[in-house]
Amino acid sequence: MIIVFKQGAAQTDIDYVQRKLTEFGFKTNVSDNNGRVIMGAIGDDRALREKPLFTMPGVEKVVPISKPYKLVSKDFKRTETVLDIKGIKIGGGNVVVMAGPCSVESRDMLFYLAERTSNAGAKILRGGAFKPRTSPYAFQGLGEEGLKYLREAADAHGMLVITELMDVRDMDLICKYTDIIQIGARNMQNFRLLKDLGSVRMPVMLKRGLSATMKELLMAAEYVAAGGNNEIILCERGIRTFETETRNTLDLSAIPVLKSMSHLPVVADPSHGTGRRDCILPMSQAAVAAGADGIMVEVHNCPEEALSDGDQSILPDDFDVLMKRLNIIANTIGRTLNI
Repeated sequence: MIIVFKQGAAQTDIDYVQRKLTEFGFKTNVSDNNGRVIMGAIGDDRALREKPLFTMPGVEKVVPISKPYKLVSKDFKRTETVLDIKGIKIGGGNVVVMAGPCSVESRDMLFYLAERTSNAGAKILRGGAFKPRTSPYAFQGLGEEGLKYLREAADAHGMLVITELMDVRDMDLICKYTDIIQIGARNMQNFRLLKDLGSVRMPVMLKRGLSATMKELLMAAEYVAAGGNNEIILCERGIRTFETETRNTLDLSAIPVLKSMSHLPVVADPSHGTGRRDCILPMSQAAVAAGADGIMVEVHNCPEEALSDGDQSILPDDFDVLMKRLNIIANTIGRTLNI
């Protein structure tokens, strides 16, 4: 349910309602929508039959939510959530680009790509230090050494770091080096991991599962929000369909639909979404035109020798072209490319 407080409600009244809800076994989350305080509450409504919330001080109205995802829904918060991570804004008309190699392979390679992508306007350096691979014999990443390279390269070029967390046992290690925790498609419904992320005070980017519906993606985000972490980014990275010409089918319609269902920022990953280098520029452009709050792109200086996902990595020169085009598209539709 959602409790809407009267305009100018006293903080003591808000605290009283929150305390009572906690006593009744509810989990609460408070937000301020243009000066009006709104409180989301998750729990068993039967506990309130003899304690109607609308009679409590400061309460204007109580709105039940029928959707299973509550805290991440537009019903809970009508305005778009804007994440401000060390001065880099994601959401609310800001379009941010995350770029870098699929895997961190060496320090020299990563520093070169950080320089090229940041010079073109990318604000977030992506790269995998722990890689989920279909084959147990494929390159699995450099581990903490790769994390150190990411942090050093990002700091040297004024960028943020985003990298994937695969195992709750690596949580503290990842948090030591990154600015945004990425949860990959394979872990979208790893509910134990999602619950633990709720207690982490760090932004989380949640990628849509390979065969997940949009509702399932929002339910996964709800796990994180229910634990107290509201800094969540949704990522459309392609789903499996009957089509075989591309690695996945990038669901561009998910961008406006998710934004109509949720207040959270939505980004697109055309690299995994298509698996084809020749598709990345046009699909990145289409995603921004569709309203994406960001793009995640794989860039490699020598894709034919990449240790993972070379087929879906563009060259730095192509990335330069992409950023110029994205700036034109963003400006045309009244948005701002964060460069």
